[in-house]
Amino acid sequence: MSVLTPNRPVVAGHGWVQALAAVVAGLVSMGVVASLGLWAAGAAELPDNAFPRVVAATVVTAVGGTVEVSGDAGGLAESDAGLTVIPLSVTLAGALVLAAGFLRPLRHRAVAGAGELAGWAARIAVLWLVGLLALAYAARQTFSLSLGDLGEDALGDLGDLFGISPEVGFTTDVPATVFFGLLWLAGVLVLALLVSRGAPLPGRLLRFQESVRPAAYAMVVLLLAWVALGVVIGLVVAATRGHAAETLAVILLGMPNLVWLALTIGLGATWNGRVEGPFGLPMPHVLDEVLRGQEVAELNLGTLAEHDGRVWWLVAVDAVLLLAVAFVMAQRSPARMRAWQHAVHLAVALALTVLMICLVGRISAHYGLSVLGIGDLGGDLGGELFLRPEVWTAFGLALLWGLVAGFLGGLLARRVRHRGEIAAPNRRGE
Repeated sequence: MSVLTPNRPVVAGHGWVQALAAVVAGLVSMGVVASLGLWAAGAAELPDNAFPRVVAATVVTAVGGTVEVSGDAGGLAESDAGLTVIPLSVTLAGALVLAAGFLRPLRHRAVAGAGELAGWAARIAVLWLVGLLALAYAARQTFSLSLGDLGEDALGDLGDLFGISPEVGFTTDVPATVFFGLLWLAGVLVLALLVSRGAPLPGRLLRFQESVRPAAYAMVVLLLAWVALGVVIGLVVAATRGHAAETLAVILLGMPNLVWLALTIGLGATWNGRVEGPFGLPMPHVLDEVLRGQEVAELNLGTLAEHDGRVWWLVAVDAVLLLAVAFVMAQRSPARMRAWQHAVHLAVALALTVLMICLVGRISAHYGLSVLGIGDLGGDLGGELFLRPEVWTAFGLALLWGLVAGFLGGLLARRVRHRGEIAAPNRRGE
């Protein structure tokens, strides 16, 4: 059997070609998912060949970039617009593919130096930056609106009289896109190292893998389980109740936005929001019913149950999935760990996961138009949609759920042999 010595060089096979393959695969996967989702949503019919630029803007927002919406209605009119939302289906597709490309050259390794990992990540970051800049400069478009199509005859007449043609466009904040895009990449690469048991770590960090890696893996399993459950439900709804295109658009653009929101609500969290005007949340429609018509509405188990009692199933789904991932975490941890340690690990991991959901799950959109005082930037010719969480309440509830589920999972895993564990010899054979 050959032994790898510290003085023997290791050929890691992760140069510029491998980095380019990882980056291209990540961007292509995001572009494909975004294109299919926008096509299902009807964006392929946008004028002026805008579809590719809308796809580019969607990918930019998926990695944390900033797309600014602007309006121009000329000197006799005023307009205002804004949009903040992350299409998490596109984000998830890119993160999974990019993480796989990052980890592939590192497989079958036990330990890697910090410099080696940093060099490999730097190659990916440089090429990722080039891709981000290309997308940022491609994501620019302006659309012309007809006042007559806005439903007000008086506005249509004024528009024809004065030659007013409002425009709405979008452009990319390049510095913000570069900053948040690189931050997103760093998060994906770090999380990939934390989750993968086969990924090598620098020697100084090996002592942390027993407590961090099983918990991180459990959270990824929890998030993906919710997404898989949402996709199955969405496909069943599309097959039995119609609206297949709309459902497909939701699956390909925002399924994690919905199911991870449901995850936090099942834990007892509250989100505050409002829906006004033409905006709306896609599915389920009970969300729109709760949020529409109020200045600021609360979205939680209580308010949702007033419209649909089935919402209480979210609590049961959360309980089952958390207990399952707690068991998986404990089974992947060293057998010497006690149940209270599993409880602490899962509590911290779940709280950080919920905090992440609260940060990326926010939605904000508004549009308003006024011509010669007719119309209102916030009235009938405008609309508003926002959804934001009560962060610290959600954080505290996640800690509590994690403590309970982690402790129970640790107790259940006691009777199961842990991976890598060697059965203790009996006393007669000692």
